[in-house]
Amino acid sequence: MFKFLMKKLLASQVKNLPKDQQDAILGAFERDPKFFQMIADEIKKEVKAGKNQQTASMLVMMKHKDKLRELMGGRG
Repeated sequence: MFKFLMKKLLASQVKNLPKDQQDAILGAFERDPKFFQMIADEIKKEVKAGKNQQTASMLVMMKHKDKLRELMGGRG
């Protein structure tokens, strides 16, 4: 159930991206949902430390860019 809810939340966050990018991100989530939960937890931690949501997201995504690229099939 949790995985389903996380996927729905992620889908709502990427809805404005081109379809191929949406599919790549959702596919990456399917391959490693625990990794994406860790990303969400790290973003929350950065926000609690005083960063805005966008800055926190970018910092965490850059920190994990190699793993994200791997999960998205070498894209990016």
